[in-house]
Amino acid sequence: MRALAGAAPVRHHEGMPTAETSQSSSLSPTAGRKRIKAEILIVLGLSLGQAGVYAVVELIDKLTRAPLSAQTTRLNPVLDDRQYFDLTYQLLGIFFALVPVVLVIFLLTEPGRSAFRRIGFTFSNPKVDFGLGVGLAALIGVGTLGVYAAGRALGVTTAIIPTALDSYWWTVPVLVLSALRHAVLEEVIVVGYLFERLRELGWSVPAIIVASALLRGSYHLYQGIGPFVGNVIMGLIFGYAYTRTRRVMPLVVAHALLDIAGFVGFALFGPAIGIGN
Repeated sequence: MRALAGAAPVRHHEGMPTAETSQSSSLSPTAGRKRIKAEILIVLGLSLGQAGVYAVVELIDKLTRAPLSAQTTRLNPVLDDRQYFDLTYQLLGIFFALVPVVLVIFLLTEPGRSAFRRIGFTFSNPKVDFGLGVGLAALIGVGTLGVYAAGRALGVTTAIIPTALDSYWWTVPVLVLSALRHAVLEEVIVVGYLFERLRELGWSVPAIIVASALLRGSYHLYQGIGPFVGNVIMGLIFGYAYTRTRRVMPLVVAHALLDIAGFVGFALFGPAIGIGN
């Protein structure tokens, strides 16, 4: 709305609260806590919390159809039988999946305090980011194979096909982007954002680590019980690492390396050695 002609401009003198700051400061501690809880529910409802609910329903669906050991879960499926429409849908899916990340970065940003620096989502400490990231990837990678093998042997895990994409010139780049998407989405929200907000609610560090790990496991339930257990363990390790470094970037690096190895490795060598046929 345009200002009335001749009206004197409103000046906010130093020390005089604006409407925005007055509203924020007028919130009682109870109202502030309720606002944070509502914010968490909205963020998770738009992202990984929603995925967790769908994963539970999908697991129940699978359990009522046949034994999990007799079923297959395909990651990175074909979205269209025409090459360039498939590529378009794949890229759109990656792009829109990252919108909640933009949202939480916006929510965590405060005047004079960057959300990127707040959760350590920067490359300001490459030795820690890449050194710890590679170490975590090696540790989790070996453990994941063990948990998957145990889950298959016990009949509580589906056969997982890391990628079902057709072989095009863009297949490997899209799989790398997909791996980066998963790494950024999960680590920024499940660790960086959630740790910050639950700490503001007064949760203890162990409780935050466990809650984050259970959330991570929940949205992998569609793959079976084994991946749920494996991802909970991964969440406990990642959560502890975050509390020690206050940096989410090593976790993003580790997660990206794990997914790139799984997705691209299967795309290049899986069919050649008869896996997934």
